[in-house]
Amino acid sequence: MGVEMVGYIASGLVLISFAFKNITQLRLINSVGCAFFIAYGIMLDSLPIIITNVSIVLINAYFLLKPKFSK
Repeated sequence: MGVEMVGYIASGLVLISFAFKNITQLRLINSVGCAFFIAYGIMLDSLPIIITNVSIVLINAYFLLKPKFSK
C-alpha cells in the first residue's frame, strides 16, 4: 500500500467518524483513523503527525475506558 493511500484512508476514517451520533462509535472509528495517521507519519518521518495522533488516540482511550474504571 502506498504512502499516499494510507493518508487517504486515515483522512477518510477521521472524516467518517464525525458522522456518528454515538460518541463511543465516533471515538472508536476516530482512533482507527488516527492509527492510520500514525502509520502515515512514520512513513513520512513526520514527528508532528505522529505526536498529534498518538495524543488523540490516548484521549479517545481515556474517555472510552473511563466509565469502566469509575464504577
